[in-house]
Amino acid sequence: MAKIEHSPTLNTVIMVETTLKNMENSIMTIPELKRKLPKKVNHNTLMTILEYLEKSNKILMSVKGIIYTHTSPRIFKKMMAEGIEH
Repeated sequence: MAKIEHSPTLNTVIMVETTLKNMENSIMTIPELKRKLPKKVNHNTLMTILEYLEKSNKILMSVKGIIYTHTSPRIFKKMMAEGIEH
């Protein structure tokens, strides 16, 4: 029989994503993220969530830390309408 791994709850995924989305700096390390989370999250669970967020193109992870890259459709449409040239 295959061993079933524990999966994070949707609430935990949303909590981690919201914390990353609202970070003050443009980059956050994993230890900083753990301190900023409203509730403690098991390290392996957190890594599973970060892997999911990276695969869904919401974050980039590097040696220096985590960068939140996902832009809401509303903000993206506004950026496209305004363009980079004036």
